[in-house]
Amino acid sequence: MTVVRILEIENFRAIKKLRWLPGPGVNCLIGPGDSGKSTILDAIDLCLGARRSLSFTDADFHGIDFDQPIRVSVTLGALDEPLKNIDAYGDFLVGFNAGTGIVEPEPGAGIETALTLQLTVQSDLEPEWSLVSPRAQAGGRTRNLNWADRTRIAPARLGVTGDTHLTWRRGSVLSKLADGKADASGELTRLARQMRDAFDQKELKELEASLKLVTTAAGEMGVPVGAAVQALIDAGSVTFTGGTICLHDENGIPLRSLGLGSSRLLIAALQRKAADKATTFLIDELEYGLEPHRIIRLLGALGAKEEVPPLQVFATSHSPTAVTELGAHQLHIVRRNSGGDHVVTRASDGGDVQGTIRAHAHALLATSIVVCEGGSEIGLMRGLDQHFTSTGEISLAACGATLVNGNGDETFSRANALQSLGYRVAILRDSDKPAPAAAEATFLTGGGSVFAWGGGRALEQELFAALPDGPAAKLLDLAVETKDRALVEAHINTISNGAKTLHALETEALIDGLSADSRVLLGNAAARFGWLKSITAMEAAGRTVVGPAYGESNDTLTSVMDGVLNWVEDGSR
Repeated sequence: MTVVRILEIENFRAIKKLRWLPGPGVNCLIGPGDSGKSTILDAIDLCLGARRSLSFTDADFHGIDFDQPIRVSVTLGALDEPLKNIDAYGDFLVGFNAGTGIVEPEPGAGIETALTLQLTVQSDLEPEWSLVSPRAQAGGRTRNLNWADRTRIAPARLGVTGDTHLTWRRGSVLSKLADGKADASGELTRLARQMRDAFDQKELKELEASLKLVTTAAGEMGVPVGAAVQALIDAGSVTFTGGTICLHDENGIPLRSLGLGSSRLLIAALQRKAADKATTFLIDELEYGLEPHRIIRLLGALGAKEEVPPLQVFATSHSPTAVTELGAHQLHIVRRNSGGDHVVTRASDGGDVQGTIRAHAHALLATSIVVCEGGSEIGLMRGLDQHFTSTGEISLAACGATLVNGNGDETFSRANALQSLGYRVAILRDSDKPAPAAAEATFLTGGGSVFAWGGGRALEQELFAALPDGPAAKLLDLAVETKDRALVEAHINTISNGAKTLHALETEALIDGLSADSRVLLGNAAARFGWLKSITAMEAAGRTVVGPAYGESNDTLTSVMDGVLNWVEDGSR
């Protein structure tokens, strides 16, 4: 099957410049919204599609700079015999070196014979397709693919709806299965004539008066219409094509009436059946209209789990289910680099990241990632986000940020794995244990940011130390609600060696305010016994206690949190 080896895009819509080497099977493009994923699919479709003409506008030029031409070039490998025909394409055949990713001027031993097709659009908005090679350019020779060859390699595309693929319209999956022989033009023409002949104007009594008036008017003006004009079906308006024939179920109901998800599943299955005739499949938002279990079924139909890919698929997705089900080598992260060019990074190029991807699939769909040491930090961030959003501040989600559980000792390894994929990553952690020196050095060298509580404190210790008296007492009340009063009492007794009771600490907080020693005791007990060590409990604490008291809290707390929140906001600018 013909396979896209290299895709190059210049000055097309959101993409200033891109060079990408996709894989032979499923290539799922992921990343935050507006990163250029759909533009990549459009570029492949426009360059390889079998169209006589295309309409472009100034808006298709990157930055609306129509003085810089649009260029989309696709280097094709795994060529079938017609595309390797020396008489037709000999001067245009090049070599693709899979080891280096470089196109050699001509085929040779140890490299793959390939063709490069280029679409160019100048300021006049007229598209031009041509095969390009150094040898042909040196000789001043130009040519395009034969139309039959273009039709054969043209990709099928499944958009939001796929009604056209359930008909035998030109370019549909069904037309590929029928080798383009299903237009049945002769039979359809005969049926159209029968329909015109069967039309009985006499049954349309409401037309009689109008027909008489027309006949009279024509006679008065000397217009030759015969004895009487007739109302017949216009022969020119009754035209049938392959698109007129569509799939129906056993009851005669058109299959286009199927639910969106069912029709997309059927089309994907048909594409698989037509893999030997249509080797490239483009899917916009592959999860659209599908529940998680049917997303898995769709990926299976496309051969996502097969060692030898049946066809080459280019898809976009925002689905964590799709990310989880696909292998790291099938996931391609799209982003714009600091120079303004687009890059596509294969997830497997980041090393052993499959475990991190499956555990935190949602992270790959974000712009910025905060790896929190545990659920407590995630809960605090979520609770503070809810509080600040209620006061009119911008939310974490609006900044394109997401939170990932570092699971304690795995914090730096997960952060490094995500950073290796090109993501912007920060860490929020306790300082009660030293960070792994080598992993921390790697993370910081890669541009990561680390935010940690000072003084060797864990989060719970920091909160009881930094909150004002009233909120600190509320935090203790929340712990009692979460854990049970008798249990909290026992923990305080253990930590204080019987010197303090819960009742005594509550009285102290109410009358005089908590002393520094009492705050340390409560922080130690909360940290050791996990009073609030869950996302739910700490989320409530962040929303109802820490957030409202934020402006009055010690800067040992607020300086760290301000640092994290400012880092998140910087990523959205």
